[in-house]
Amino acid sequence: MAAISKIEVSEGICYVTIPEADVHILCGCPADSVKHLMKRGLIQTRTVGTVSFETGPNAILLSDVLIQNGRFTNLSEFPILQMFYRQGRIIPGHPNNTGAKPVLVGSRRQVEAQMEYIYRGNYGLVSEEEIIETGIPADMARQMMRLKLKFAFGKIRRMDEYLDLVVLESEPQEIRNRVFVKRLKPNLFEISYGKESVRVDLNQPEHSSALPSYVLGFHQIKRDYFAVLHSGEGDGWDINRPAMASILMFQGKVYLIDAGPNIMHTLNALGLSVNEIAGIFHTHAHDDHFCGLPDIMRADHRIPYYATPLVRASVMKKLSALSMMNEDEFKHYFEFHDLVMDEWNDIDTLEVMPVFSPHPVETTVMFFRTLDRSGYRSYAHFADIASLKLLRGMITADDDAPGISQQFYDTVAESYLRPVDLKKLDIGGGMIHGDAEDFAEDKSAKIVLAHTALPLTNRQKEIGSGAPFGAVDVLIPSHQDYVRSYAFHFLSSYFPTVPASRLRVLLNNPVVKFNPESIILKAGRKADCVYLLLTGQVEMFQTRKHIFSTLSSGAMLGEVTALTEKPSAETYRAANFVQALRIPMDLYSVFVKSNGVYEHMLRQMDVRSFLYTNRLFGDSMSCTLQNSIAAAVNITHHLHGSGIARSEAPRLALVKTGAVDLLMGDRTVERLKAGDFFCESTVLFDIPCLFTAVATKDTELYEIPAAALADVPIIRWKLLEVYETRLDKAVSLDATTDPLAWQEEYGIGIAVIDKEHRELFHQAKTLYHGLFGVEPAASPGKLFPALLNITREHFATEEELMRAHGYPALKPHTEHHRQILAALRDFASDYEAWKTASRKEIGIFIKNWVMTHILTEDRKLGTFLKSAGVS
Repeated sequence: MAAISKIEVSEGICYVTIPEADVHILCGCPADSVKHLMKRGLIQTRTVGTVSFETGPNAILLSDVLIQNGRFTNLSEFPILQMFYRQGRIIPGHPNNTGAKPVLVGSRRQVEAQMEYIYRGNYGLVSEEEIIETGIPADMARQMMRLKLKFAFGKIRRMDEYLDLVVLESEPQEIRNRVFVKRLKPNLFEISYGKESVRVDLNQPEHSSALPSYVLGFHQIKRDYFAVLHSGEGDGWDINRPAMASILMFQGKVYLIDAGPNIMHTLNALGLSVNEIAGIFHTHAHDDHFCGLPDIMRADHRIPYYATPLVRASVMKKLSALSMMNEDEFKHYFEFHDLVMDEWNDIDTLEVMPVFSPHPVETTVMFFRTLDRSGYRSYAHFADIASLKLLRGMITADDDAPGISQQFYDTVAESYLRPVDLKKLDIGGGMIHGDAEDFAEDKSAKIVLAHTALPLTNRQKEIGSGAPFGAVDVLIPSHQDYVRSYAFHFLSSYFPTVPASRLRVLLNNPVVKFNPESIILKAGRKADCVYLLLTGQVEMFQTRKHIFSTLSSGAMLGEVTALTEKPSAETYRAANFVQALRIPMDLYSVFVKSNGVYEHMLRQMDVRSFLYTNRLFGDSMSCTLQNSIAAAVNITHHLHGSGIARSEAPRLALVKTGAVDLLMGDRTVERLKAGDFFCESTVLFDIPCLFTAVATKDTELYEIPAAALADVPIIRWKLLEVYETRLDKAVSLDATTDPLAWQEEYGIGIAVIDKEHRELFHQAKTLYHGLFGVEPAASPGKLFPALLNITREHFATEEELMRAHGYPALKPHTEHHRQILAALRDFASDYEAWKTASRKEIGIFIKNWVMTHILTEDRKLGTFLKSAGVS
């Protein structure tokens, strides 16, 4: 019998077990990885004495790549919680608490990011100061912190108190009990025990779509005036249902309440697309309500985000840790709207009142209302809440002790029973969730019970109703056709110069419906009409050229035939229930010609057709946005062997034909072909392209100004994915690389900083060769103080410039400086104690801290200082 077994669980997840060594490794942890293990029977229930608990992994191998196919690949919060609580590994006196900590394995960068993400997921804001910064009065912040400490058993603890960390770089590392893991190349690993080994490949196929553990089917939803669409009634452990969530339909608009795992599958099952989302109301930062945020960051517009400043601060700190982005970056993805706690906030006549909810992280329940002919109609969404029994056990008269006051308890208990027309409850029970019994006397017209993986008991059924996925509670019915209003909106945006009276010529056509998985238009055939997509999603395929993308509301199908009389080059297929305005071909052709837009559209057709099938521009983008990008394109030509000059103005360079090499010094970092792009850093951060670009064939480029792309979330997200991959290649260290050889590309354009960077590299190089060179220095330990001093002086220079010119990212930048200095001091003290240093560890430090900091953060600073007149 083999000592090692490996099971492919789902896309991006496999499970490697070595029972003899008691090592069980979850390899890859995208959204809902624990649910997939449960569904495959890889997590079982055991009983020891009178205690029942789950089995499962005790180690996690992280992906090297943060984002694949637009999704986060490392979401370890729930796997860690399963180990801590459902396996009992940190519960005092538990038979499965042997003292052996769960293990987190991965690159230093990914491990550190996951530690901070889990930390923020457990605690949210971690001090009274952080709470007060959100506008909470000091006395209330004190009460909130006492509550948080009670949930945390008296102390906020860093995650390394609970987890063992194995940092994996080039050499094999022991996980535990002679089980070793080695990286063979990025995201390809070998796990060995004795003479046996298995390989684990965490690279996901392009265009792959990770499926949830449950099947949702397809639902056709009417857009009502005010209705609640039930999109999740389970919890983070329910293998058969999405986690608790709702979708508000208001005046034909679609609003999310929370965004849990697999949100895109939920939307698809309900006949919705990401571009239809008018906003998200957010209750708190636990993963089952949070980890769908990256998916809705992939829209073609910034989606309005509604939360109290308290909740937003908690959520953005966690999202920042997970994504390794500065919090300021999220303004490019969301349009933030702060809600005032305990007050009605008016959002286009939909009123919402957030009310503080006792929970381990900052949480608000949400009350919604709007006016009807007979008064207000209302909905309350109670996710997440704690049971009153649990809260009573926290009451203390000691104002300095963890817990809550009697007055605090009374306020919460009163808010729980505020009557509404429809109330949806968290009844998950346990240490941090609610209890249906607390609402037995609730006077609300209807109560829906949710946030549980268990069947409802008879007693719970007496208190509240269930709500199957896709069920709708209509609070105010609609007496108008909102779908037709979408058509007018899209046509007005698409033809901005055409009067509304003429647009009605196109509007006076039928809205047709397509069933899921129906082919709408086949490649090689001429369309017989033009379809304006109003609701739902359509898949576009051209398999011969490996083209696949998803089209959302606002897209046009069949327009190529209408303008050029050519057949479609792609096949279009309904991904869910789709509604579209069907415009006869001859009418559309006459319309564009008679309104003077035909010639303009024809001129843009070549550019648009290329963008339409490009991996960067094809997904989830309306035709209006594609038109505006196409109109901004500047076409340039470059001969074979010529260098491509860096533009003064920020722009993205897209290879239309030919080939381009990206160089750093004399080293080729990447070879680009038609459809690839470069200069993404100018769009993301307004910093110059890191690489020298050389045409290796006669090349045609589409150059697109950064201003046309910077605030298109889905484009920005994809650019970030490529930037992270290229940055890793740029700073990669191998046997042939001198890690501290200065390259002109490292310069940031600020003379004093560039001069000090060169000095810093020289001093670091002296130390590096003194430790590891062919002729090591006689006393290399004496070189550490010199490097520390020059580093401190350089950081002081940067920080003085940042303060003098009001640099908005001063705080995170100086925190990065502090971390670099702390790591340097650790290296110095370790060498002083042991008279030896790890070449590998110092190489990792150079790559992940020093070079990455200079190539991204310092270059951002350089751009800012140059704009302030510093040179």
